[in-house]
Amino acid sequence: MFEAYLDIETTGLSPGGDAITVIGVYLVNETEDRLVQLVGEEATIEKLTETLHGVHTIYTYNGSRFDLPFITACLGIDLCRHHRHHDLMYDCWARNLKGGFKGVERQLGISRETEGVSGWDAVVLWRRYKHHGDKKALDLLLKYNGEDVTNLKVLREKLHGPKGDGKAQRSQGASPPPPRGFPPSRE
Repeated sequence: MFEAYLDIETTGLSPGGDAITVIGVYLVNETEDRLVQLVGEEATIEKLTETLHGVHTIYTYNGSRFDLPFITACLGIDLCRHHRHHDLMYDCWARNLKGGFKGVERQLGISRETEGVSGWDAVVLWRRYKHHGDKKALDLLLKYNGEDVTNLKVLREKLHGPKGDGKAQRSQGASPPPPRGFPPSRE
């Protein structure tokens, strides 16, 4: 069985008028890990279902409010019907770690080569690629998305220990239930 760390990039915040540009999935089990990125027209229900075959748990950051509802709206699949979902944002909130995923990374000392690139930059990079054929923009977008999903694993380990066994330091209190609707921003 695999665990999957999932993050999407989009053309904006509205699944009714915007599209998914990249679905990044970092697949990990006891013997292997691999990064799968479904780009543009590859981001289909068939390819995503194939990628997530054998996955028990999907980890996200703010996925309850953004990534998974966006996937449902755009691709017509509710991943929570087929996989367990764990939104690490609520674990962070329970430990008073706030400020979006990038802010939490900084607080916990999780580094990235794409420091300074934001969700809005991901939109701009996609436009540069699609409208101007800028391959370097696509490469940077994929590197950014790749770091998002691999850093989700690092975040989970910092919060729960290397095996997710809960041995990492925990704050008192339970994670709040995920609110309905979309957040004002992706981060």
